[in-house]
Amino acid sequence: MAKILVTLGSVVSIGFGGWHFFVPTLWRWYDYMDPAATELVVAVRATNVFFSLSLVLFGLINLAFAWGGQANRFALIVVLSATSLLWAVRVAMQLAYPQGTMNSALQYGMLATFIAVALCYLTALALTLLS
Repeated sequence: MAKILVTLGSVVSIGFGGWHFFVPTLWRWYDYMDPAATELVVAVRATNVFFSLSLVLFGLINLAFAWGGQANRFALIVVLSATSLLWAVRVAMQLAYPQGTMNSALQYGMLATFIAVALCYLTALALTLLS
């Protein structure tokens, strides 16, 4: 069961990460910034790439650890803990500072997705701790 939950959470994480590489262009982020503020543009670009790549890598690492058969229990617990915390913070941020407020279906759809992914990882972590 833990492997299935890790797989679900990881597929969504990798999907969000991959999609987020294109978000600045799709949503025209840089149109809202003064082009003369080059450091801001570079910082936003770097932060987005770092964030996107982190989601993809966390998803891939979780999949490799869950299905590769080479990771020990401690390593799996460490990675699942980090990923669980990452998604739990995303849930908290969506509750405190919601995105998608222009459309309530989007806002609450994002919240539901973030909760579902966090629960996949948290449940897999609990199952791993109890095994």
